[in-house]
Amino acid sequence: MSTTQEEQAPESPLTDPEFRERLRELPPSAKLVAKVLEDSSPLSQGQLAEESLLPDRTVRYALNRLEEEDLVRSRYSFHDARKQVYFLAE
Repeated sequence: MSTTQEEQAPESPLTDPEFRERLRELPPSAKLVAKVLEDSSPLSQGQLAEESLLPDRTVRYALNRLEEEDLVRSRYSFHDARKQVYFLAE
């Protein structure tokens, strides 16, 4: 019984040409946050700061820019409803 590559790993939004074009115009911090979210998501703002090694303020700015372009979405964390977690929009 073989499995296809699609069944093993879902396709990343970063492979979509339209997604990449909208991302291209954003600052480097937003690109780094998007890349971190591609590898591990959903993540809270604090987790993104830890993973990307960016300051909290920079991560917040990057997330705002990504949300303005509708490249990132958020929801409340299932583990802690006081926190929002972020993931790439598909």
